Amino acid sequence: MSASRTLVAGVDVGGTNIQVGMVSGDHEVHDRGKVPTPTSGPDAVFDAVAELVADLDGDPVAVGVGIPGVVHAGQVLTVPNLAGWDADVDLVGGLTSRLDAPVTLGNDANVGLLGEWVAGAARGARDVLGLWLGTGVGGALVLDGRPYEGSRGSSGEIGHVQVQPGGAMCGCGRRGCVEAYAGRRMMAGAAHALVGAGRETRLFAIQDEEDRPRPTSSVWARALDEGDEMATQLVDSAVEHLGVAVGSAVNLLDVELVVVGGGLPEKLGQDLVDRIAAAAGPWMLRPSPELRFVVSSLGDDAGVVGAAALARAAVIAG
Repeated sequence: MSASRTLVAGVDVGGTNIQVGMVSGDHEVHDRGKVPTPTSGPDAVFDAVAELVADLDGDPVAVGVGIPGVVHAGQVLTVPNLAGWDADVDLVGGLTSRLDAPVTLGNDANVGLLGEWVAGAARGARDVLGLWLGTGVGGALVLDGRPYEGSRGSSGEIGHVQVQPGGAMCGCGRRGCVEAYAGRRMMAGAAHALVGAGRETRLFAIQDEEDRPRPTSSVWARALDEGDEMATQLVDSAVEHLGVAVGSAVNLLDVELVVVGGGLPEKLGQDLVDRIAAAAGPWMLRPSPELRFVVSSLGDDAGVVGAAALARAAVIAG
């Protein structure tokens, strides 16, 4: 069977959903599956992934997995946005025992940017910052034409760059991270606190109307579309703090491209990305005149395609 026809399963484990797809060597997704992310710990996630992969059409020669945390040597070291992941987790071992295929592990933002780099908005670029806005805030890097993971797999963690020393509490246990202001989970917590203090919002009514367990990206997008004052205020704050972090990252890395993906950018599109670019502008010292900010073009498939590409490369490398 040719490389382009050899199928690899890509798995994108998010704080809200797990998405899988069967991906060919030309990065086309031929079948998909999706379930809510279990909240009872790693074993439940392993079982859900194994079931999703088993339900796909075809037998994958390998499985790639993106997980929202710091990963190194097949282990998940830090996962602030998944319930019950309190210690180092052997994800590769846990999944290999459930799947009849080799498993390769990567950070979810890293595989998301990898997907965009091999088949989407970052194709052909040499120096790229990926910014993923979802339950948390993820980041990833391509530098000098190669994906860059750092010495221990934790490069690109822009969500945990401090933008307000002593500021809001982040899910990682520190204060003032950009994720504390721009991660959807933390934004929902801020909204609950404001309601408790007497503020009004339609955010949670919309959540109930759409039968969602939490304010998802579609809930936030609808609240913004309805002109909800609190939702607008919280998104404005998120954009402001993202601007500080992204502008500082551009100063450090001198990238040519910023790709913004995740649930809210997929709902709001290039308009949100342009707002982040404008917010980053005042914080940038001397950016490349060719610097562009673009929305992810693969949408939900970015992490699936990137995870599959990671696993395919591991199989080729032996």
